[in-house]
Formats: sequence, C-alpha cells, structure tokens
Amino acid sequence: MNQKVSHSDPTKVRVGSIEIVYDTFGKSTALPMLLVIGLGEQMIAWDEEFCSELAAQGYWVIRYDNRDAGLSTKLDEAGIPNIPALVQAQMQGEMIETPYLLGDMADDAVGLLDALGVESAHVVGISMGGMIVQEIAIHRPERIRTMTSIMSSTGNAELPPAKPEAMALLTETAPTGRADFIEDSVRVARILNGTGFPIDEDRLRKKAGDIFDRGSSPAGMTRQLAAIIASGSRKEALKSVTVPTLVIHGDADPLVSVEAGIDTANAIPEAELLIIRGMGHGLPPSLWPQVVAAIVRHAI
Repeated sequence: MNQKVSHSDPTKVRVGSIEIVYDTFGKSTALPMLLVIGLGEQMIAWDEEFCSELAAQGYWVIRYDNRDAGLSTKLDEAGIPNIPALVQAQMQGEMIETPYLLGDMADDAVGLLDALGVESAHVVGISMGGMIVQEIAIHRPERIRTMTSIMSSTGNAELPPAKPEAMALLTETAPTGRADFIEDSVRVARILNGTGFPIDEDRLRKKAGDIFDRGSSPAGMTRQLAAIIASGSRKEALKSVTVPTLVIHGDADPLVSVEAGIDTANAIPEAELLIIRGMGHGLPPSLWPQVVAAIVRHAI
C-alpha cells in the first residue's frame, strides 16, 4: 500500500453547537467516502496508509473525530455518566438520561457532510462507528450511497455479551502518563486483536503516542459509552433500511461477538456478510488488503 495521494491538513468546522475536526485523502472531485471511528477512538485510528489505499481506488476519503474525542468538542460540562447505574436502569426498563445519543452523533456526521457540500457519500463505520452509520441509514438514507458496518452491532440486548477480559476494558481507568498509555495500548490490542493476524507493535506504539499527544479523553469515552447503552436496539428499524449494506466481522472478536455481525446482516434486507476467520476487534495492517478490497467492491 504505497500509492501516494494528497492528504489535507486537519480542519475544524462548526456542526450545530459543536466543532468537528476532520481531514481528507485524495481528490475532492472523487466519490466521497466518510469513515466513522469507534468508541473513544480518534480519527487517526483510521491509519493514513489505509485511508490512502482507499483514496487510490477513486474515493475522496474523509475521516473525523467524533464529539468527545480527539480534537473535536469535548462536552465536559455534561459530567461523567455512571455506567453501572445506566446498565441497571436499562435492565429494569427505566428511562435513561444521557448527555447525548448515537442519533446525535449521526447528526454530527451528516452535519460534516453538509459543511463539505457532500449530498451523499459511501459511509464506513467501525464498532461504535458502525452503530452511528446504521443510525444515518435509518433516519437519513438519502445521505448514504452505500453502508459498510465493521465489527459492529444492532444493539440487540439478546446477543452474546463481550468476553469478560474485553468487557473490563470499557470501564478501566486509562493511564495518565505517556509511556504507560503507550504500553497499555499494546496490552489492550493483545486482548482485542483475535488469533489470526499479528499485531505490529512498533506501529501500534507510534500510533498510541500520537493519540496521547492529540489528547485522549476518558470522560468523553464514558459519555460515548453511555450513548451506546441509552440508544438501545436498532434491529427492528434496520429491517426497513434500503441502503446497500456490507457487514464485515471477525469470528474471533472478543468485544462485539460475531453473532452481532450476523444479527446486523440478517436485520438489513439484502445485506452482504463477510466473516473473516481469526479477525478480532481491530484492523491490523495484515487485514487491510482484504478489508479495502471488500469495501471497494461494495462502494460503487
């Protein structure tokens, strides 16, 4: 994946009441492709080489920091939700109040497309990003040319839970020092990565350092997690989605089980399902050729 494409500097735009930071790869005259990142992650988790390879296939690739992550607006004035209390309230059928929902994050994505003058785009979401993309497909289908949902879920409460060691990662306290943050990122990747694809630890450490330097936000991640919990299941709503959909999932995902990918594909009419043997909850470089090829075949 060595092809050279243009890469813009990060740019900040106002979307509603918040500011979103984004950058782009390729020519703005090409077919737009919006990449939506997952829980607590920053846009740079979409690796530059991965984005460049997509752009080299004829797309204008747009990646961005979700609200409460990276360089986009942090909603710290909203406080830090009590996740165990939210989960218990949901299990008891009580109303849940959170600073925002996945639908609000979907509105951020649509607002970014508005700011860029993009009427519709191929949209690719990973993990929580897949949930956000599903929300767009449900409520604003005219803005999506095709949808790719990677290692994500319908939010169906009947699906198998995460493995205990993966579930524990969601509520751990992140290290505050740079060196500890980098090493902890390697530990997390080892838990999530799956069995079939090696981790490039040098690349991972470099990326973790860049993420730390841009500014991690544990409180922001907690608010995003609260949004996932409070947004509930999309399974019934997905049955009416007509957007051409590709679902990609690994059979070794310890955080979002492969059954969640199957559930997503089964819920969306005529969705295509690609299950990758040995893939966990991550996109290591050794997986990029297969994933890029699948997205490109779908996004026409």
